[in-house]
Amino acid sequence: MSVVKINVLTVPDEQRETLEKRFASRAHAVEGSDGFEWFELLRPVEGTDTYLVYTRWRDEESFQAWMEGPMKSAHQGGATEGERPKPAASGSTLWSFEVVQQAGPKG
Repeated sequence: MSVVKINVLTVPDEQRETLEKRFASRAHAVEGSDGFEWFELLRPVEGTDTYLVYTRWRDEESFQAWMEGPMKSAHQGGATEGERPKPAASGSTLWSFEVVQQAGPKG
């Protein structure tokens, strides 16, 4: 079964728009990655400053290959340390899950 990775990002109110714009303009490297199944950026709506970045993968190996290849390259961006924009999130935690049951709409 698939694996799910949820990156839990703490994003101050003044950085929300910045974070969302960065995700909207990302290089889309994840969509073409072997084993990639799904992506969602989830915006908080009540009483929290926590965004969730949901990705689903065929297996752990596919996720790790993306982490070591396209993701690492995208986040390095070829810029020197002084040229990189300040991160929009003030904290990050990665949650990992195995899909043990799933369902979709009937029909």
